[in-house]
Amino acid sequence: MNPLLRLYQPAHRRLQQTSIAEGLAPLLLRLYLAPVMLQAGWNKLSHFDDTAAWFGNPDWGLGLPAPELMTALAAGTEFFGGLLLLLGLAVRWISIPLMVTMLVAAFAVHWSNGWLAIADASSWLANERVLEAAERLERAKSILREHGNYSWLTGRGSVVILNNGIEFAATYFIMLLSLFFTGGGRYTSIDYWLARRFNLLPHQR
Repeated sequence: MNPLLRLYQPAHRRLQQTSIAEGLAPLLLRLYLAPVMLQAGWNKLSHFDDTAAWFGNPDWGLGLPAPELMTALAAGTEFFGGLLLLLGLAVRWISIPLMVTMLVAAFAVHWSNGWLAIADASSWLANERVLEAAERLERAKSILREHGNYSWLTGRGSVVILNNGIEFAATYFIMLLSLFFTGGGRYTSIDYWLARRFNLLPHQR
């Protein structure tokens, strides 16, 4: 038998026998997504009028119909959805509107910018917009080196250009889709304990 296979099989069997491991992956996804959604929803709620103006304006915004309603739906879905993900409550149900929100963000806001969230001309995913941004970035760095304290300005990270592509929205959508199929997770979600309390689990150990 292959030595790698001999190492893999016992570990695989042990993971299968450890039922709490079934809830670990959904838990990690929820703990990652919850603060992202909470922050996005809170930003929209705390700047409701500005967000609604951006949603509705066809010249410098998204030009969406009923912008106040759309803002309320997006903000409420993200904020309260983040809370539900954190608790592991109604995870499959809340994943659906959150996925819709990510699709709207991807296609209405980010699609024309390509994939990359940060403009990186060295990436194989760089489009013309990103490649053109490289020249702007070099010019900005040159100005900062000449007229600013460049070492202080970059002391907490490099200067970059935000490309605002679909990268994050697509990633969050995939994570939410995974939660839609797995649920909140065995032992790690309120959903699991409710299902156990009302005898809704297909198999109990």
